[in-house]
Amino acid sequence: MPPKGKRKSAATSIEGSVPPQGPTLSESLSYLHLPRPFKNPYYTKNFNRRTKGLKYVLAAEREKLRHERDKAKDAMAVDGEETKYGKEEEEDSEMPTYTSIEAPPSVLPQKHYCDITGLEAPYTDPATNLRYHDKSIYDLIKNLNPDAEKAYLAARGVNPVVK
Repeated sequence: MPPKGKRKSAATSIEGSVPPQGPTLSESLSYLHLPRPFKNPYYTKNFNRRTKGLKYVLAAEREKLRHERDKAKDAMAVDGEETKYGKEEEEDSEMPTYTSIEAPPSVLPQKHYCDITGLEAPYTDPATNLRYHDKSIYDLIKNLNPDAEKAYLAARGVNPVVK
């Protein structure tokens, strides 16, 4: 029996060099050498652009509002004289700020809530027009008197229709 660690590998040749091998499995399955048509070859990243944090934006707006108040105080201090600040304030008021941006209406459908429990209401009772969450609430709605039905509809802001 030969001593441990003294075995010769069959893969090595007589000179001790490793025979040439083909590409490894990871290299043969790689997509790195293929062109990427979804990337713009002329794109260069703008390193001069700096993102601003929310605290920075809010602090800048507070500073802008403080500056506008100071201008308004200065304009009020001058009695009856025309000031140059009037036109600047009109221009500044049109510029959107973080707190003044208005969002368009949502494209998602409005959620309906149960008039009794406040949970989401996928159902509406056709007789009373009350929204309800499940069968147990529907049983309760069927047993309500007309005054209670009107009270629930009034709480939702719907004017009850007199039949």
